[in-house]
Amino acid sequence: MFTGIVQAVGHVASREARGGDARLVIDAGALGLADVALGDSIAVAGVCLTVVAIDDTRWTADVSAETLRLTTLGTLAAGDAVNLEKALRLADRLGGHLVSGHVDGIGRVARVDDDGGSQRWMFRVPAPLARYIAVKGSVCVDGTSLTVNAVDADTFGVTLIPHTLAVTTFGARKAGDAVNIEVDLMARYLERFAIVHDREDQEAAIHGRTSQ
Repeated sequence: MFTGIVQAVGHVASREARGGDARLVIDAGALGLADVALGDSIAVAGVCLTVVAIDDTRWTADVSAETLRLTTLGTLAAGDAVNLEKALRLADRLGGHLVSGHVDGIGRVARVDDDGGSQRWMFRVPAPLARYIAVKGSVCVDGTSLTVNAVDADTFGVTLIPHTLAVTTFGARKAGDAVNIEVDLMARYLERFAIVHDREDQEAAIHGRTSQ
C-alpha cells in the first residue's frame, strides 16, 4: 500500500525488452535506498513494482506485458522522469489516501489553467472509470494523491499548488499527456457491495423472502 505522497522524482536509467515484458532500471534520485531490500515495493508513476536488484543509487524492476499494456509504463524510455514512493509502513503518517498501486486505467491531461500561484488541471478518463470519481473525493494520478474539485461526465478537475508542481512530474506535464489513474479503493468496494446487495434483494423477491 501507498499514500500517494510522492517522495522523489526519479528517472528511467535504462529499459530492456524481455519478450513481451520489460526490465526497468530506475535512478532513484533523492528517494534514498538504504532501507530498501530485494522484494520491497516501490510505486513508479503510481504503479506498484517489485525491487529485483538494487545498489546505492539505482534499483531494478521487471514489468509484465499486462502492466505495460494497461499503464503509461508501456511508453517509458531512458531519461523519462517518474514519481516515486516507497511502500507505506504501519507507523507512517497517512498524508494522502490509501493507494494500492494497481492502476485502473490511463487518462489524459485535458487542460491546464493558471489560478493565482496554483494551477487548475482537468483530466479526461475512460468512461468506465468516471463513475468512481466524485467531488471532494480522492484520486491518484501518476502516483500523486489529489482531491477532486470538479466532475463533468468523463472529466474531473483538481488544483495543484506550487509545491506539488515542484516535487512531482506535473511541473513538466502538458495538455494531451497520458497519466495513470487509480480511483479510490472505497468507491470500488462500495459499488461491489451495492451490486451484491441488489442481487440478493432480487433473489429474495423471487423466493418470496425479505433480505436482512
